[in-house]
Amino acid sequence: MWPRSSVCSTSRSLPAAPTGTASYFFLWFRLFHLETDAPEVHLPGFFQDLRLHRSQMSSHMRAATGRGPWPVFFRRQMRSSLGTDDMIWCYTVEEVEVVRLQLLRNSTGLRVWPIGRLLPMELGSSCRRSERKLSVEVETCMRWVIYVNTISTSQMTALGQGMEASGVPFVWVVRPPLGFDLNSEFRGEWPPAGLERRTREAKQGLAVRRWAPQFEIL
Repeated sequence: MWPRSSVCSTSRSLPAAPTGTASYFFLWFRLFHLETDAPEVHLPGFFQDLRLHRSQMSSHMRAATGRGPWPVFFRRQMRSSLGTDDMIWCYTVEEVEVVRLQLLRNSTGLRVWPIGRLLPMELGSSCRRSERKLSVEVETCMRWVIYVNTISTSQMTALGQGMEASGVPFVWVVRPPLGFDLNSEFRGEWPPAGLERRTREAKQGLAVRRWAPQFEIL
């Protein structure tokens, strides 16, 4: 819909602003994962250590070849939208991704405006789903919430061992580690083997699998 909306808005002298990210555009324009057999793909032009694991790519992108229908389609749509639009909206915060936003501005020549973080109009949505009132206000909870976006199996093990060794009570909302499908069945080592049982018996910790009020946390 990008090209069509761009043409329509331009013909009526209206501003157009597609949402997107620099990494998404560049991945489809070049398909960096075809240049290596490694599980992680390096994105040149970003930070030197910026790497994307193949499991983080969509199934369409992982299966794409240089001349396949999906790359041709996406490239055509992106070029068409970037060729007529006035600006790009990115769902991020300027102070968090200064380098990436500047890279997108340099590569497209368009105005790039970060518009994040957009929150739901009613932040209590997670509470209402269970029809229960929180005993502690959300603002108070955020003072002791630690959000870890993506970690490897070894990092998950180290994090679990560290929390157990600290002796501090905790609730751990955990998902499959980096490199595994987020919807896959949990293995015995996620969290580390025996940690759930030991911390539960000691009344120290509780592990919750998959669920988290991500909007409220972020």
